[in-house]
Amino acid sequence: MSDTEDAMETRVKDPNPCRVIGVLDDGAASLGATALAHLRTADLVIGGARTLALFRHELKAGAVTRDLTGQLKAVPGWVRSARDANQSSVVLATGDPLCHGIAPYLAQHLCLDALDILPNLSTLQLACARIGLAWQDARIVSVHRQDAGEWVRGSWPDHGLYVLAQALRSEQRLLVLTSPANSPDRIARLLQAEGLGEDFQLAVAENLLQADERIHPQLSPAQAAEMRFAELNVVLLWRSRAVAQPVRFGLADSAFEQRQPEKGLITKQEVRAVSLARLQLRERSVVWDIGAGSGSVGLEAARLCPRGHVFAIEKNEADHAIAGRNHAAFCVSNYTLQHGKAPESLDAWPDPDAVFIGGSGGELAGLIGLCLRRLRPGGRLVMNFVTLENLATATQALQSLNAEWDVLQLQAARSRPILHMHRMAAENPVWLVCAGMGSGQPDTEHRHD
Repeated sequence: MSDTEDAMETRVKDPNPCRVIGVLDDGAASLGATALAHLRTADLVIGGARTLALFRHELKAGAVTRDLTGQLKAVPGWVRSARDANQSSVVLATGDPLCHGIAPYLAQHLCLDALDILPNLSTLQLACARIGLAWQDARIVSVHRQDAGEWVRGSWPDHGLYVLAQALRSEQRLLVLTSPANSPDRIARLLQAEGLGEDFQLAVAENLLQADERIHPQLSPAQAAEMRFAELNVVLLWRSRAVAQPVRFGLADSAFEQRQPEKGLITKQEVRAVSLARLQLRERSVVWDIGAGSGSVGLEAARLCPRGHVFAIEKNEADHAIAGRNHAAFCVSNYTLQHGKAPESLDAWPDPDAVFIGGSGGELAGLIGLCLRRLRPGGRLVMNFVTLENLATATQALQSLNAEWDVLQLQAARSRPILHMHRMAAENPVWLVCAGMGSGQPDTEHRHD
């Protein structure tokens, strides 16, 4: 067979596939003749308890039913057993089984050839139709996850609302599959917590295709935050203000609140720019910022890694408060700031792709060893020093650890007015120490799934 003929070869149809059927809450009325025939002749029917109850009168006598609630991992085995016994099987899924549904999971654990997918309308499509919202350019997000509680600014990536919080920063329209815990009112409170309460409007569709269906076509986050909704719902979000287009890199020092009366504990713009460049950040990078000061390095890193996350720690209470206010003003949802002295808390943080040390609290040598042990392959450690003693401590520690390292000295001069003219005023020299463990720089971005 030629390469062309091989490429054009059609898939051999499985004689007894598992039918994955999309259903809606109006029961049999939501199904076409083919899907209904497969359901009525199936030997095994798998679905959630509510869905099985909805279709119980459509099943043939003797059909076996399996409730998949809390037993998702068992479903592939149930299907395999039915196929081995030459029995027909059906899995019932809400809406389109390929849109945040069970079909991709089954394809991964069985094989695509073993499935026959019969999709239905998504509940998100129905909700958009109810209020007349075009959805072809909308971002679909599922928050149907374990309850992690209310959203708090700085929440970690494992929070059930984290993906939505990130998407809110860049999308014009979002269609959200909710859960009983991550409900519309909680989503509205997330918007308020992230300072987006005036930026979005939302609609909520409850109990679609049921007798008690109810549509809330236009709510403000403030209104929705105080309401309670039916457990079965979807949420539509659209912007009432344009997406912010902030500068991502190289902000002026004046963009950050700093300690007064003397400005301090901020990595100056020129040094910050080179430090961020040496960190070799990527879209999904996990970054540690140790000795955050005003937060300038970590907050710029958060903008440069929109699908990553920055974990920052600062021991000085006043500076921690300043960094927190800078976070609130910076329009990022992928930044966690802790009050404490490194290395405390670092054990709980995920392994980093990049570490910036701006202050060590006297624990420098130990911190260097810890960071190099935790760095992911190809990761970078960047440190800033203004004293010879810390520079010596760092280079000696790196030498003893057989790390690859280099030192860069930066000294900038800025213009200052003098009478009707200008002079150049030198900034203090800063040493940038950059290190890794010899694994090199990866050519392609690695994922943190």
